[in-house]
Amino acid sequence: MVTLVETFAVGTFQCNCTIIADEASREAIVVDPGDEAPRIIERLRAHDLHVTYLIHTHAHIDHVMATTDVKRECGGKALLHPGDNVLYDNLAMQGTFLGIQDVGEHDPMDGELVDGQSIALGDSIQLQVLHTPGHTQGSCCFHAELDGKGLVFSGDTLFMRGIGRTDLWGGSHPQLMESINQRLLPMDGDTLVVPGHGGNTTIGDEKLKNPFLR
Repeated sequence: MVTLVETFAVGTFQCNCTIIADEASREAIVVDPGDEAPRIIERLRAHDLHVTYLIHTHAHIDHVMATTDVKRECGGKALLHPGDNVLYDNLAMQGTFLGIQDVGEHDPMDGELVDGQSIALGDSIQLQVLHTPGHTQGSCCFHAELDGKGLVFSGDTLFMRGIGRTDLWGGSHPQLMESINQRLLPMDGDTLVVPGHGGNTTIGDEKLKNPFLR
């Protein structure tokens, strides 16, 4: 049984970072370690967890800036879709654009995220990788079933009553809408959506209430 799904906002841009943990193995996955590495490390240690993977919905700086520090302290393999390699390789440029002077050291990613890939956590859960380009070319969402209910980490693809911006590097509004309509909206309406920023929602609520999807 998965006993922990803890989401908290980190950094200036309040990126939602999530720790998912398996009770039996004490294995954990960290989704979008965007900033405040000491805080993420503290939460992992408070729950006596060891990291197996650090996975990223995309490579904008506010979603990856703490990856190296967390990995060096807690282990795990860092994974990113190759469509966003160019963004990860140019974090200093991103930082300059956003007014971040010191982006710190950044180790290379350990592997790639691939559409349809399953990322296992102990014996209890698998996260399915959904490639959802539009916000960036390598944007991904992660879907799982917990206790019979759907859960999707939508990154900056879908928000509560909003959608991701497409005016930054590699953005495409037509791609974004195609990703949302083909990959996310067909999910069960009760599926919980944990976005990259802001509060949680459900697929059903966004179908009914999101002004960008009408």
